[in-house]
Formats: sequence, C-alpha cells, structure tokens
Amino acid sequence: MLMALVMASCSGRGIDSDSEPDYQYGRNLSHEKIVLGARLENPYKTENITKALEALYPTKADRVQVTTTDLYVRFLPKDEGQLALLDGLRLSDHPLDFEIVEDGDWYHDPEVPDDRMTWQYAVVPHDYVFPDIEYEIIDECHISENEAGTRSDDGIDWEAVERQAYLMTGNEEFLLPETKAEKVCPSGRITIVDEDADGGESSGVKGVRVSCNSFVKFSHTYTDDEGYYKMNKKFSSKLRYRLVFENKKGFSIGFNMILTPASTSTLGQASPEGVNATVTKDSESKLFKRCAVNNAAYDFYDRCDVEDMNLPLPPKDIRIWLFHKLQSSSSMMMHHGAVLDMSLVSSFLGDFAPLVQVFLPDLTIGVKGRDDYASIYSEVCHELAHAIHFSKVGTDYWNRYILYVMGSYVSSSGMAYGDGSGVNAGYCEVGEMWAYYLSSKMYHERYGGDYPTFGTTFWFYPQILRFVEERGIECWEMFSLMNASVNSREALRRALIAYAPEKADAIELIFTRYMQP
Repeated sequence: MLMALVMASCSGRGIDSDSEPDYQYGRNLSHEKIVLGARLENPYKTENITKALEALYPTKADRVQVTTTDLYVRFLPKDEGQLALLDGLRLSDHPLDFEIVEDGDWYHDPEVPDDRMTWQYAVVPHDYVFPDIEYEIIDECHISENEAGTRSDDGIDWEAVERQAYLMTGNEEFLLPETKAEKVCPSGRITIVDEDADGGESSGVKGVRVSCNSFVKFSHTYTDDEGYYKMNKKFSSKLRYRLVFENKKGFSIGFNMILTPASTSTLGQASPEGVNATVTKDSESKLFKRCAVNNAAYDFYDRCDVEDMNLPLPPKDIRIWLFHKLQSSSSMMMHHGAVLDMSLVSSFLGDFAPLVQVFLPDLTIGVKGRDDYASIYSEVCHELAHAIHFSKVGTDYWNRYILYVMGSYVSSSGMAYGDGSGVNAGYCEVGEMWAYYLSSKMYHERYGGDYPTFGTTFWFYPQILRFVEERGIECWEMFSLMNASVNSREALRRALIAYAPEKADAIELIFTRYMQP
C-alpha cells in the first residue's frame, strides 16, 4: 500500500517517482470514531529520555542535561471564544499516548457531553503562556529537534537516544528494523481523480494540511498545487498520517461529528518515508467528498485572480460544513456576522441545527447523492459565489435574502426559492441569478460540452446574465454593479443600462424576454 520514498535530506520539493498511483490506498480505513485501547508510556517524557541517555552514555550523562523542551497538554474550551484563544496551536481531539485499536477521523471523550467540545490535545513550548481556559499538563517532554541552540559538540547521538527511549518504554513495535532505522523526512503525494476533467488523470489535492506524529512528536505541512508534501522533521518510527482540511487559501471544511474548525481524514499508520494516496469516487465516501470540496474551493479562489475572472476573494476564514445526510446547501455566513432566525435554521437543518449555534458555519454543502466530482464542483462554486456577493452587499442585505430563502423552503415543504412573491423576494432574485450564472460559467469552462442549465427553470432566470455576458459585459463588470442597492431584477437591469448605455437595447431585449408573467 505504500511507495518507498528514499530521501537523502529534508531539502527540495515533493518527490519524483515513476510508480503507478495507489488507487487502493486507504480503502479499508474507517472514517468513523477512533477506538482507543490501553494507555502507553510516552517515550518523549523528559525522564524517559534521561534514562535512555544514561543507558547509552553512562559516562556522559552526568555532564549533559536533558531539559524539558515541550509540554504535552490538553485543553477543554467551553465555547468558540475560548477555542479562538488556542489559535496557532495544532490541536488533536484524541490523546496521543494511547493505543489506537481502530483508527478513524474523530474522537469524543465519553466524560464530555456530546453537545460540548471535547478535550483538545496539543504539544506546546515549555514556556507557553496558558490562556484562561481549563487545561491539564499531562507530561513534560524532551524533543531533541526542539532544543534551543546547537548540540553538535556534545558527542551524543540523539537519534539513538530517542530509539533507546522507545525500547525502554515498551514501544519497540513502533520502530523500524535497525537496517531501516535511518531518519527521513516523510514526503509523498495526495491526488484525486475527476473522471470528467483532465482526461480522467489524477491531480493533486491542493493546499490541504498533512499531519503526522508518533506520540507527541508532530510534523505538519501543506500540499502544493500538485499534491506533493514534505515534512520538516525527521522520523525513524512508524507514524500516523492524517489530512486536516484546513486549507492554506484560508478556508476550512468542517463538521466531523464533533465541534472542530476542520475535519480530519485518517490515512492510517505507515512508515516514516511517507504516504502516497490517490482518491477516487470509489474511495471511502467522506474522504472523496472532502477532497473534492477542497479542490473545488481551491479552484474557485485561484480563478478569482485578476488575470482570470477578476473577482474578489471570499471573506477570510470561510467555514464550509459538509452534511452527508442532506441534499440542500446554503450560504448562511453566520461566522461572518449574518444573524438568522434559528427556528428557520432548525427547519432547514433538522437535528443538526443546535450545532450551528455553537460553532457558526458560513456555507453548508449537502452532499447526499452527490457521488461524482462534477456535481460537487458545481455546488461548491455556487455557494462560494454567494460568499463573495455577501462580502459586497453586507449583513443586512444577507439577512433579508436568507430569511426569504429559508422561509420559502419551510412554507413550501422543501421547494427551493418559493414562487418569487413576498417580502424580500428581490434579494433572492439577484443572489440566485448571480450564483447560478457563475457556477454554470465555471462548470462549462471546466467540463465543456453543452452549457449547463443550472437554475434556468426557476423564476429568477439566471441565464439572463449569461446572455448579458455574450453581449460584451464581462463577469467582473456585472459583479461590480451588484451593490446593496441592487436588490431586484429591475434594479439590476437599470444598473446594467446605466453602466453600458450603448448596449441598452440588447439589455432591454434580454430582460423583456424573461419577464415574469
């Protein structure tokens, strides 16, 4: 299942390999709750490293001091505000010094209520200043790479000391044979296949965080645009690898059955050389859909570039939640200040509604029945089109828009967008015209073929904007007009004519063709 990645050092980018992609990797891994076994003795405890040093260097141990470089701790945030105080730490929802009987994507301490955030485990510097949050120091640790200054003149082989600590604490099963014990920086490539694009060839899972650890020794990095990653720490023990869907572009993909900013997908335990995996629609469903949403969002951010669609980026720190048992999606933008009627949210999200009050999402993507990359791509582009519109028009506009959409959904027993009548319908009209138009445009430019008909049967007729673009008013120009005062199709028509009076006749003809009866 693993490709050997023989690396001489931690320098350079990615890997070079002629091996075939591993389409089977991780197919049998569970993505449910982690099952813990017995607690293990942490080899990195300062006292254990000290004992290992004394065993290997009895004549030097009294002259070389093993200092505490790090603290293995756990925090119990009470709310999102307290969790924000831990920003910058790499948090784990499960303890790092327990046997993992069955790997998975998430863990919730049985002593913590299900509607509360569970304990968050971390490794922090020895002089870390703790915020005002409930916490517990579990172990004082020594990780030689984190030692300040240089130890080149102490005559100690600290890699051998670390290995000895594993042996003395009963953790020899994590070590590779002596003949393969040379430390390496884990590296590899994570890819995904979109069968309908790029000739069905795999492409990189872009900008996602890859994490690996053995006990409290961690390393993290992000994949590049081609899916390559390379850690900056060396290991010689077996590691647990995970994808953390916190993208370097500034968005996160969440709802992992627990309240955390970003979902995690396990890649299992593997050698320190690294993991290579190719994800397809036949892979485990959650892993595939998270990777597809990640890449669709990454592509949206890239295409906003001034040399491409020339659109503003979505707000910073966008939270995207995936719901595997729902089909409907939304752009509630709650993390960015939208204030919604929670009774309507409850009708829309059902049993999941209480969670959004604790950990506010911006976009929710219903992925039930979306089993191919292309359908996920169009849905993500649609909701991110809403996100950039929100940035332009503000929260008051958005509250009116979402109030109409969710109210229509509830009053019509699940029929999206109602019939265009009622208070605030114009806000929905402009918002959905824009989102369906932009997602159709991006889908067509990615997949080719006939122009998609997304949303064209609804009363707001998003194809109007497509025909306006065909008459020479570009996508970015149309968006530049969609300020808070453009809150109906009629207001949009007037704004377009004022912007391009020389095209007034063509604009009038397009809008007249799709006038509501």
